[in-house]
Amino acid sequence: MKRRRSKPKEQHKPEATVKPDTARKREYRVMTVALIREPKQLNDVEVAFSESTRFYRLLRANPKFEDILTELREAKEKHRPVRVLIESPGSNIIEDVDAGG
Repeated sequence: MKRRRSKPKEQHKPEATVKPDTARKREYRVMTVALIREPKQLNDVEVAFSESTRFYRLLRANPKFEDILTELREAKEKHRPVRVLIESPGSNIIEDVDAGG
């Protein structure tokens, strides 16, 4: 039986996925709406995009809630991508949507 050589310990350490200086950087991501769930009893709407396995949330407390939801519905219906602004890189909260591409 062959034995595999183990790598030095420093190679086993995972690297940080977000650098501290870019942790607060926000940018729009181009994504395609796959699903919109709108339970009336919840304080948010769940949105799934084709490019991600995560469910994102559009909070009803967002001042632009109706406009954003309208943009998401139209994008889903027309199968066109939208630019989505997320609260922070690790977050699932939708802050804004730009359909202008």
